[in-house]
Amino acid sequence: MNNRLAKWLPILRWAPGYSRQHAGNDLTAAATVMLLLIPQSMAYALLAGLPAVTGLYASMLPLVVYALMGSSPALGVGPAALRSIMSLAAVGAVVTQGSADFMAASLLLAVMVGTLLLIMGALRMGFVAGFLSHPVLSGFVTASGLLIAMSQWPHVWGVPLSGQNLAVFVQSWWHSGTAFHGLTLAVGLGTMLWLGLSKRWLQRGLLLKAVPLLTMAVAIVLTEQLGWAAKGLAVVGDIPSGAMPWTLGPVLGVSWNTTQALLVPALLIAVMTFVEQVSIAQSLAAKRRERIDTNTEMVAMGGANLAAGLTGGFAVGASFSRSVVNDEAGARTPMSGLFTAVLLLITALFFTPWLSQLPLAVLAATILMALGSLLDFGSFAKTWRYSRADFAAQALTFSVTLLVDLVSGLMAGVVASLLLHIWHSSRPHIATVGHVPGTEHYRNVLRHEVITHPEVLGLRPDESLFFANARFLEDHVAAAVAAQPAVRHVVLQCNAINDIDASGLESLQTIDQRLREQGIALHLSEVKGPVMDRLQRSDWLQNMSGQVFLTHHQAVTALVGPNAS
Repeated sequence: MNNRLAKWLPILRWAPGYSRQHAGNDLTAAATVMLLLIPQSMAYALLAGLPAVTGLYASMLPLVVYALMGSSPALGVGPAALRSIMSLAAVGAVVTQGSADFMAASLLLAVMVGTLLLIMGALRMGFVAGFLSHPVLSGFVTASGLLIAMSQWPHVWGVPLSGQNLAVFVQSWWHSGTAFHGLTLAVGLGTMLWLGLSKRWLQRGLLLKAVPLLTMAVAIVLTEQLGWAAKGLAVVGDIPSGAMPWTLGPVLGVSWNTTQALLVPALLIAVMTFVEQVSIAQSLAAKRRERIDTNTEMVAMGGANLAAGLTGGFAVGASFSRSVVNDEAGARTPMSGLFTAVLLLITALFFTPWLSQLPLAVLAATILMALGSLLDFGSFAKTWRYSRADFAAQALTFSVTLLVDLVSGLMAGVVASLLLHIWHSSRPHIATVGHVPGTEHYRNVLRHEVITHPEVLGLRPDESLFFANARFLEDHVAAAVAAQPAVRHVVLQCNAINDIDASGLESLQTIDQRLREQGIALHLSEVKGPVMDRLQRSDWLQNMSGQVFLTHHQAVTALVGPNAS
């Protein structure tokens, strides 16, 4: 029972050995991460179409929950750009942005994401991450980065622009003509220039991490002292102080139709969140030679999202930048996240009134300067050179995401990847193999100088046999036999076959029957153990025309005789 409880609450494993030195390291890391998290969380809340304070709410209890349930000592949990824009796209498609229903639906979306992750983690469904291939993920993330830039540019430009997709953004900017707000543009571009130069000059260290927070403080002081808000510079406005609210009521008040409309986006966000989380956690764990339990991570992030939705936040996940900062700052256990949550709670209780004069242009500039990690145009050229099919899926995902919306783009990429996989699998590579002189190896006759025998046809299907490619194997064997009239034995080299489903078995039986009618025997060689176990559940092996050989060389030697070499 204790082991099962520790599976859900890893803190029970490491807390007994927690030392004062661990606490010092974790507290230092927490203070460093907070310098980044305050401006980022507020900026990403605005990116999600929500009040800035919800970013702080989304960074408190989720950090506590992950500290209790997570297995990574350095993973930075909280708001992130990609999830924020996905939340805005999903909720904005069914509810009017800015309304009370929009806030409630955003909370519900986080709860749904958390619930789905909890269910998938409990069912050990970490394999769903495989549905997102790297090219599809790269195309989606790059397009999302551009959409994020379009959504934030109006805050820098100083005029309203629609940024839900590329076509709408270009059209709205065209209609706006040359209009812009000078003060807003100056503050936004000035902030971007300052952040860029700071990163170049400082490069590393605590001061660099504090730059965004210091920039916010300077911007607030200048806005108050120079009266910029009265001159048309948009600011955050009044922010309620206090701890995060309990928001079960608004979540339960969302209509059933809205809930149904959010189900598919919630599933996609859940899968995206898990893929990103595991990637970051495993990369950090590899540096320390530690192990990450993927199903535990899925459950932990599910709990974090559930906590976010029930305490006034929105969908959260892992942040690469904050995770790296947390790791480099010396975090030793997930307790660093709990310390960060306490520091944020103090900020929410006592310092939020000071943030009311924070210019939106500064927050937008902070987001724009953080987009470099999302934009990966170089991957398109690499994918094109390596695989045209993967490039097609990547380009489709990128185009649909940029021209339609985020949910449609990600779904198009997943569907395209699955269809391409099925298409490839339905037409497997089948090599005709021959004997490599002086060895017991058999290789493709088109690639190597090999010895073949007219009476024996060796074929190596390089794919598992299942319903989609069973007929293709039948046709290939028939064509190969027709091209070699002297054949009396067909040997299928099965070392690349990992599974044979019922349709594959039916095709083997059909091939065997057709060959038998031509006076040809069908043999198998190098059948893997699990595949043999499944074949032995049928009566075909006892009735097949040929034999099953341990190695392909044994098969050829037995069928041809001593002259096989």
